[in-house]
Amino acid sequence: MVKTAVILAGGMGTRLREKTENLPKGFLKLDDKPIIEQSILKLLESGIETIIIGTGHLSEVYEQLTTKFPQIHCVRNDKYRTTGSMYTLYNVRGHVSEDFLLLESDLIYEKQALDRLVQQKKPDVILASGFTNSNDEVFLEIDENQHLVNMSKNRHDLKSIDAELTGISKISHQAFLAMCDYAQSSFKENPLLDYESALIGISKQIKLYVDKLDHLIWCEIDNEVHLLRAKQFIYPMIKMKEKNFPSVKRNILLNPGPATTTDTVKYAQVVPDICPREEEFGEVMEMISTELTKLVADPTNYTAVLFGGSGTAAVESILSSVIGDEAVLIINNGSYGKRMCQIAEIYRLNYLEYKSSSHEEIDLIALEDYIQKATMKISHLCVVHNETTTGLLNDIGKIGRICGIYDIQLIVDAMSSFAAIPIDMEQMNISYLAASSNKNLQGMAGVSFVIANTADLGQTQHLKPRNMYLHLYSQYRHFLKTKQMRFTPPVQTLYALKQAIIEVIIEGVEKRYERYTKTWEVLMKGIERLGLSHLVKKEDHSRIITAIVEPDNPSYRFEDMHDYFYSQGFTIYPGKLEGQNTFRVANIGEITCNDMEKFIDLLEHYFIKIGYCPERNEINGIS
Repeated sequence: MVKTAVILAGGMGTRLREKTENLPKGFLKLDDKPIIEQSILKLLESGIETIIIGTGHLSEVYEQLTTKFPQIHCVRNDKYRTTGSMYTLYNVRGHVSEDFLLLESDLIYEKQALDRLVQQKKPDVILASGFTNSNDEVFLEIDENQHLVNMSKNRHDLKSIDAELTGISKISHQAFLAMCDYAQSSFKENPLLDYESALIGISKQIKLYVDKLDHLIWCEIDNEVHLLRAKQFIYPMIKMKEKNFPSVKRNILLNPGPATTTDTVKYAQVVPDICPREEEFGEVMEMISTELTKLVADPTNYTAVLFGGSGTAAVESILSSVIGDEAVLIINNGSYGKRMCQIAEIYRLNYLEYKSSSHEEIDLIALEDYIQKATMKISHLCVVHNETTTGLLNDIGKIGRICGIYDIQLIVDAMSSFAAIPIDMEQMNISYLAASSNKNLQGMAGVSFVIANTADLGQTQHLKPRNMYLHLYSQYRHFLKTKQMRFTPPVQTLYALKQAIIEVIIEGVEKRYERYTKTWEVLMKGIERLGLSHLVKKEDHSRIITAIVEPDNPSYRFEDMHDYFYSQGFTIYPGKLEGQNTFRVANIGEITCNDMEKFIDLLEHYFIKIGYCPERNEINGIS
């Protein structure tokens, strides 16, 4: 088992010059301890007994660590101003006589990264991750045996982009000597040689295994953007994951929200009691508002307005707050379009209802014709992006273009699409968007929000309020001045939402949708194999919520099937269409393809139990 670690800490950190002029990069603080000290503690916890730090710039600061940690020995690179990281590593050759872990000093990472390498039986292992989109990545090209072929910051240098270098590796003594030999022959031409180039240089003679941990949480801090990302997202996530809370019983929610959440989101609610009027909590809400906006728009021109309440609260806030005397056109092609009509009716708005199929795409030519022939001036148009009734995905980009032609402000209910299906409010000409905390964001139920074009929202300030709690402009103005909601917010739910936002940012909206799509494809294959059909054509489907036609069998009852699944830890949802017998399965939340495969297996077993077997399929040999 490896017992030695080498940390490269010779660089000057020139991209963080203001912060590193008098303090090395490794001594940046994200909490009460410098990041290198946090790394040292993790190394010691992983069984490392000797830590060699290759120093250079401000080496005396690192030397002070030796009084606190007797396991540390510092080796100074006197030529640190004119050499690269490989020369710092080359300098320690007289102090290393065994295999070791190699790390960079400016990393923050989960401890599982070290545990993974310490337990690896292969002698030379480069730890890699999935793609972080940090804008300064070192990409890896790997062969079919998971061995390193090449690495570069320039994608075009590589034949394939397979993983991302983390800056944590396990190096055998044999490989280290080979790196030193390679470096010695290269220093004359390239004194700035980095250790990554030396790894590439020896990769043909020594097999360097690449161990990829797709969901490893880590980052390197090279510049101000990296530092901000580390403070706001990466470090809080690492802290949550390393608290080692006991696992919470996991239920697989296949209903369209609330969704299955991570334990880190659940435990984010366990915080000291705080008055929500404190500045500290205002900063939490400000972070939430800004980052929600960034997911779909530029905060310079758009803002997120938070409410305590379900998603319907956000929709009602928009409809009751931004519509004047002119007409609002509501597209009704499902239960949630119908709900908007009901809200408009209650507030006595001048609304026009445009009915469309609940499972077929909207006829946009007919919609535009309807707008042209309307006898009332239409100021706003409302549409549900992903109609939760069936999973139909409405083309809000094309609808937004139509609204632009006729000077109509577009209102989008994005409850079941936000944070999964990419949205660009400016490009799609969306003035107002409503969503909530408990669907694709994978937070807890209880917070809804409106993301609004601030110029359009400003035009509503002179409209007479129709209600108090949900008045959008008043909530916006109050938050702008105080960083507070006007009325008591759901405090713990907002802490969970902050954590959920961190997790969606780390995963990425596109990657989350890719994950959802894969589970949906498992669902599609499964129901087709079992002889079931779904309402919406695949090309019009959101790939998030699916309305499945119920089997024609006298023994079938949805309530019985629901109870069967519930007893197995799965929750499914009834249909919501008049005259259509359906049930709904959502593939959102923290679920996997394996979860969906288990659901299909249970569905098959349930059908066998009630004696249902489609004529064109065989289920476990029964036909």
